Amino acid sequence: MALFNASYNPYALFIALGTAGFPSAIARRVAIYNGENRFLDSKQLAKVGSFVMLLSGILCGTILWIIAPIIAKTSPVVSTSSAVISIRVLVPAIVILPSMSSIRGWFQGNQDLKPYGVSQLWEQFIRIVFILAATYVVINVLHRSYIEAVYLSVMAAFVGAVASYLYLGIYYKRKSADYAALAAKSKPFDLTSIRKIFLMIAYESIPFVIVGSGITLSQLIDQLFFKQVMEGVQHYSAVYTQYIYTLFSANPTKITTVVVSLALAVAETTLPLLANSLAAKKGDIGQLIFQNMNMLLFALLPIVAILGALSYEVNGIFFSFSSLGGDYLFWNIIQSLFLGLAINGLTLLQALHYSRKAMYYLFIGLVAKLLFQPPLVILMQGFGAILSTAIGFGFVILLSYGEVRREFHVPFGRLKVNILVNIVFFAIVIGLAYGIHKLYVPNGLITAFLFCSVFGLVTLLIYLFMANRTGLSATVFDRKIGYKYFRYKHFQ
Repeated sequence: MALFNASYNPYALFIALGTAGFPSAIARRVAIYNGENRFLDSKQLAKVGSFVMLLSGILCGTILWIIAPIIAKTSPVVSTSSAVISIRVLVPAIVILPSMSSIRGWFQGNQDLKPYGVSQLWEQFIRIVFILAATYVVINVLHRSYIEAVYLSVMAAFVGAVASYLYLGIYYKRKSADYAALAAKSKPFDLTSIRKIFLMIAYESIPFVIVGSGITLSQLIDQLFFKQVMEGVQHYSAVYTQYIYTLFSANPTKITTVVVSLALAVAETTLPLLANSLAAKKGDIGQLIFQNMNMLLFALLPIVAILGALSYEVNGIFFSFSSLGGDYLFWNIIQSLFLGLAINGLTLLQALHYSRKAMYYLFIGLVAKLLFQPPLVILMQGFGAILSTAIGFGFVILLSYGEVRREFHVPFGRLKVNILVNIVFFAIVIGLAYGIHKLYVPNGLITAFLFCSVFGLVTLLIYLFMANRTGLSATVFDRKIGYKYFRYKHFQ
């Protein structure tokens, strides 16, 4: 897991840099040109955009190939040579993914969402099948090492991308007659300002790329600086450093991504509403931001509480039944709350055209993370790295929400019911889990999974009951949530 993570963090960053928001920007431009009956212009824009993305992918892939030994040397892995190979195996995926994403943007701009969605499903399906099949063959048939299985697992990103590329090409060929008809009806080709358009797209996209890479940059700080403190200052062995890094970063990231993704989903649904309301009064915008925060906390806080209470079991299901691993996962889940709130705050600023401030606040948070990391790692090892991330993104939360509160008079004080309900719920859930663990601790995959399912369902019902009784659900959704509402709405 440490080796896998050491290659995927830089991969994620370079993919973000390689695409730089171009696919979605191309989709918007294609939709505009099609609405003006300028299909030939939109087609040319997509062609040039794909070529630009291919060059971007080649450039980013070349850079990653060159600096792979530097990244591997500073990463908390035992074998530097293995890490170099693992990172370089991802280079082909970095080369082709940006151009493939721009082709998806072309279909999206044409309001044809089938290839846009199916190609992503197909990419991930082939990727997962390749990972499972290759890992099984390497370990159980050929009886080779886990390291070789990791190489093939990271190479699966390239295999999935090729499969997606093939699907998009076949789909385009099937639709070629329709595109020919649109081209025949189109206004004459007149895309004279294509260079200006791409410069504008780059200018608009760069802030979104930087802010969107905030969590990856934070994880990269852990990857590049944790080893130096553990081995260089505290003189721990490379094996122990890799083990702790796996427990506090490589493993929990796979779980906490769910929490952060939920925050991103809420933020992205609010973004277009805010963008369309900029001409409205500041009080109206403030009300939209309040609704965003109310909904985010309503969804995010109970998930953090339930996952935190089940951290030992969840860690056991996915990795191993380890008390230390469970503790690291618990604090990572708490940390993910800070990450989710911070990313939501930065997204709000971007939607309100405060992109420069969003980048500046993220920069402050990352610098704080970098400054606090060495002393906290010396004191608390992996827990110190987690705490430094929470502190860094805590600054981002204070700065970003402070900005929107000042500028748009957001009534954050009205969130107190939501916060109080979730504080009580957190205490109930943690207390319930602690009491049960005194009597019974599941230590098998099936028993742990069943325990998580029952515990999660029961505590979720408790939360919905509390939300309905306190009027919180009515405040967030204008109605109570539960079986009675469903029965009334659909059967009476």
